[in-house]
Amino acid sequence: MVSAWATAQDVIDATGVSVTEQQLAQAQSDIEIFTNRIYTDTPRIRTRDLYWLGRAVARQAAWLAGQFGLETRLDATQIQQDQVSTTLQGDGLVLAPMAKRALQRVSWMRSRTVHIRSALEGAGPLLGDPLADSSDDAMAWTPYHGGA
Repeated sequence: MVSAWATAQDVIDATGVSVTEQQLAQAQSDIEIFTNRIYTDTPRIRTRDLYWLGRAVARQAAWLAGQFGLETRLDATQIQQDQVSTTLQGDGLVLAPMAKRALQRVSWMRSRTVHIRSALEGAGPLLGDPLADSSDDAMAWTPYHGGA
């Protein structure tokens, strides 16, 4: 039995494709690489994220089943042959499109907004206008250490 966030039956249920244990293990390994998380961290991962990781592994396993020479491909963004050319997006040669979409729903894979407090927010309670000279006595003075 492969230690993976999806089972062979999950792959069949989600995609209708039968996969081997080896393909499932390879899909798990691929998703671990893309998410920077490993299977042994499963107890520390939220239930919602585990759901999407399972979907990503299932889609990746089904996609792998139809790929030839995946591990020996070149990393290319544009391919041209016989007057036909195609341009691929970033990881288009190594990650299934539906697996990518599932990974975009995992909490740590989404972009976040980080709020950086201004100097006035961290100054504490002030009376009056903090920029006025008369409020200097109300502010605590600390020496400047050059950002260290």
